[in-house]
Amino acid sequence: MIESFETFLAVAAAGSFSEVARRQDVAVSSVTRKIDALEAELGSKLFHRSPRRLSLTDAGEQFLPRARLILGELAGAKEALNAGDAEPRGLLTVTAPTVFGRRHVVGALASFLKRYPDIEVDLHLIDQIVDLSEQRMDVAIRIGLLPDSDLRATKLAQIRFVTCASPAYLARKGRPRTPEDLLQHDCITVASPPAPSFVWRYPGVNRNQPLPVHGRYRSDDKDGMLQAALQGVGVLHMATWVVCEHLRSGELVALFPEEASAPAPPDMPGIHAVRLPGRSHATKARLFIDHLRTEIGDTPWWDRVLLEERALPA
Repeated sequence: MIESFETFLAVAAAGSFSEVARRQDVAVSSVTRKIDALEAELGSKLFHRSPRRLSLTDAGEQFLPRARLILGELAGAKEALNAGDAEPRGLLTVTAPTVFGRRHVVGALASFLKRYPDIEVDLHLIDQIVDLSEQRMDVAIRIGLLPDSDLRATKLAQIRFVTCASPAYLARKGRPRTPEDLLQHDCITVASPPAPSFVWRYPGVNRNQPLPVHGRYRSDDKDGMLQAALQGVGVLHMATWVVCEHLRSGELVALFPEEASAPAPPDMPGIHAVRLPGRSHATKARLFIDHLRTEIGDTPWWDRVLLEERALPA
């Protein structure tokens, strides 16, 4: 039965009997027999089959998360029994967005590896959403509003934005005292509208809608926008996890430090660690997620930089 469940999940992910047979180095008939047996046991068809397409039936869609959950529980129980008091060991695969991964995941992984010397890590930095099942990933860091899914999600932090500029820009253009003043400033904006609804939005300002700021520099790349702000090109409205080190060093100045403690809008995205039930490395995945949460802190350390700046005299 366990093999049938595993085969079902593999076929659902690949969308092909032949592809699963190729990956497992078995005959296609071996894969189809396992699915046929599972369908007979359940009394329901799990796949629509045609010469050109294979897709899940309604029953298959309903069974998919349950199969993952069952295999996940079995894998977790097996790993716990086998581990005993032994140190965790083996491979952990992690994926994260490029900029966030470089700034905040690499350092956490370094301390994680020191703590668990028998664990190995494969880190994949990529901005596209990765299918954890298909790519055999244990943990994915995702930034945004999570859709409903059967993934196990752990919230690591709430995203906060800060409006900032370099001292050189402020010396040249003056410091805006209110968000409305930004309409008279060069603002670094996203090149491909529409921008997210929470960018350039301030409580009680412009009917809580984004300010129609403008500027001569636009980009789709966070690092590109950040480097432009550091060079004095304009005012930046960026997540604190991107700019925190530059706020600490004084290369950038927070224009409205009260943003650090203002209530987050309901549509503000978060930073999550997600994992897929059914992976055999569940214990290592949980250990890493717990370690990452500790490294970030209840109040993320990148937000504490802004709170410290707010405490300083103006």
